[in-house]
Amino acid sequence: MGKGDKRSKKGKINIGSYGVSRPRPSAVNKKKAANATAAPKVKKEKAAPKAKAAPAKVSKAATTKPAAAKKTTKKKTEE
Repeated sequence: MGKGDKRSKKGKINIGSYGVSRPRPSAVNKKKAANATAAPKVKKEKAAPKAKAAPAKVSKAATTKPAAAKKTTKKKTEE
């Protein structure tokens, strides 16, 4: 039971494989580990909310698409 044993955790770590004795890390555990190693966040003081300017009104004609040009057809001439 050591580094050369494929069935033990030590052996799997040495070989670099996964299995029953060494399961893959779950996504939840990866996030926890990443958060633990990250620097702690410092909370900033919130500034006073700024007054928002009223949005300019746009006329309905400006927002609609222009009508497509009509296709012209050749007139048949009588002979």
